Amino acid sequence: MNAIEVHNVTKHYGQVTALDEVTFAVGKGEVFGLIGPDGAGKTTLYRILCTLLLPQSGTATVDGYDVVTQMSEIRRRVGYMPGKFSLYEDLTVEENLRFFATLFGTTVEEGYDSIRAIYGQIERFKDRKAGALSGGMKQKLALSCALVHQPSVLFLDEPTTGVDPVSRKELWDMLGALKGRDITIVASTPYLDEVRRCERVAFLDHGQVRGVGSPDEILTRFADIFNPPGLDHQQGGEVRDENVIEVEHLVKAFGSFHAVDDISFTVKRGEIFGFLGANGAGKTTAMHMLTGLNQPTSGTGRVVGYDIRTEHEQIKRHIGYMSQRFSLYEDLTVSENIRLFGGIYGMDDREIARKTDELLERLRFGEHKHTLVASLPLGWKQKLAFSVSIFHEPGVVFLDEPTGGVDPATRRQFWELIYDAASRGITVFVTTHYMDEAEYCDRISIMVDGKIKAIGTPDELKHKYNQPDMDHVFTYLARQATRSSD
Repeated sequence: MNAIEVHNVTKHYGQVTALDEVTFAVGKGEVFGLIGPDGAGKTTLYRILCTLLLPQSGTATVDGYDVVTQMSEIRRRVGYMPGKFSLYEDLTVEENLRFFATLFGTTVEEGYDSIRAIYGQIERFKDRKAGALSGGMKQKLALSCALVHQPSVLFLDEPTTGVDPVSRKELWDMLGALKGRDITIVASTPYLDEVRRCERVAFLDHGQVRGVGSPDEILTRFADIFNPPGLDHQQGGEVRDENVIEVEHLVKAFGSFHAVDDISFTVKRGEIFGFLGANGAGKTTAMHMLTGLNQPTSGTGRVVGYDIRTEHEQIKRHIGYMSQRFSLYEDLTVSENIRLFGGIYGMDDREIARKTDELLERLRFGEHKHTLVASLPLGWKQKLAFSVSIFHEPGVVFLDEPTGGVDPATRRQFWELIYDAASRGITVFVTTHYMDEAEYCDRISIMVDGKIKAIGTPDELKHKYNQPDMDHVFTYLARQATRSSD
């Protein structure tokens, strides 16, 4: 018996076709992957199946109920984790869970057995606000909220984006346990290891289903999209013998808790430096101190020659920064964003105009210069945000998980931009949860419990810890963490 049946579903947004006669079925109790590049139509399809959008044509059923005429029946039977964070950050863990239980006409107590294995891992933090949780803990809470009413079908739209590799594995282990309770799971993900944990997958591209089959069948058949050729690491620029970042015994304490606990390192001009660690290890706090957004409790640091304690305004003018939460203005056009940030960086109008034309040509965005940023696919937004962050040719650019949720082919294009920046002498300081990207860095540090546990080239770290790749190195070190409150 099929839990989900989709027949010739079509959805338009004005002149844009988001879904074009989509047809597939998902068996009851199956773990089914919905995969494809940014802008393929995955989220639109989720919203139709969860009765949040109406299709223009075609039919779809969930647990035998029609998505147009039997909405209320479906809503009682499905759980949904959207791609964007679905919790209320100013409510506590327990308040979020009780709110979602109330929405579905049940109580936490009634549904507790269905979430015990997941919620039990974060229940001791029930009085903490959701906004203060690490990425992995947020996902566990969101999954608990989606399951508290004991749904028969669970829809997960990229549930592990922004979550470290160890927490990702834990979440997928939980999904495996849910399958044992005969819950049908439909999940989208840009991570190939997660794609391979599905029983079958549908590849959606430009609103059309291009193939349905086992993960190996689809990943092999469409290898150009899901497994593009690796980058030649030698493409990176020549690292110069000049430190642009110098950190000695840096500490950031919040009361008795040391988010960053006595770290020291240097980064050279033109180097691609990977700054890795599990959610809550202290990476973002350290990056905030280096970029002048936060003051250290003790220790010293210099970025592009300026003291992070006393010259943070100078630092801000001489660096680029791209946060993990998209940093452009979505209600401005592509060219308006470029012009705005050029002005913020103190560039004159003629230089902005000249470099804008060069940038649009390099990104092949010429015909989209007057397009609102909000309407661009995620991968395009990320490439534009990076290009804007180095528009003024800074000495160093800080990238905080810049490719989260982006498909493999687009991620490869993004790293080509990084290599080009490094070849021009711009130092790239990058955090990432994609361990294949760690292999592209000149050197890597890995933080555990606020300290730098390891530092070196990818080959040095693999040799030192006798591991086959950076994913295994990261997992080996991250599982030594003792902090549980992050």
